[in-house]
Amino acid sequence: MARYTGPKSKIARKFKEPIFGPDKALERKNYPPGQHGNARRRGKKSEYAVQLAEKQKAKYTYGVLEKQFANLFDKAARKKGITGENLLKFLEGRLDNTVYRLGIAKTRSGARQLVSHKHLMVNGVVTNIPSCLLKPGDVVSIREKSKSIEFITNSLATRKDFSWLQWDESNFSGTFLNYPERSEIPENIKEQLIVELYSK
Repeated sequence: MARYTGPKSKIARKFKEPIFGPDKALERKNYPPGQHGNARRRGKKSEYAVQLAEKQKAKYTYGVLEKQFANLFDKAARKKGITGENLLKFLEGRLDNTVYRLGIAKTRSGARQLVSHKHLMVNGVVTNIPSCLLKPGDVVSIREKSKSIEFITNSLATRKDFSWLQWDESNFSGTFLNYPERSEIPENIKEQLIVELYSK
């Protein structure tokens, strides 16, 4: 698959944000990567460059490919409401992201791997499509034989709660209650710049 498999710290330093989670390299070197690093003079970025960088940041954050991202944007544009907010809601509604938010995996890439390896079910049916869009009321659960996997138990020990998700500890399952409001999504993404980029 055409996934980014290179050094994640390099991408985090490029955007000056820990988009893949806490990063010691970013803390030590809080400047862009490259041979000249901090000394390099960078001219003022064009409007297009700023918009493109924001789109790339969103893609890397959620682990979405270009075509998938464009398709989600089209869907968001057709839906009533603010396009940028709709886009982020759809990104949050992906199965891999929901598994990550529920705390079943510590990273989105880890969540994607769990889904691909058929460790999870949606409404009682084994699902291995990370990009699957959930609907309000859908229940994501861990398969019986996967509940004791160390990767999952370690992750669940440090899970956080989100208002649009409900976790049932006794059944190892979570319910996708509704699409989150923009104010509830913690990601630092300026979605309006992405909308401006696609509307050129």
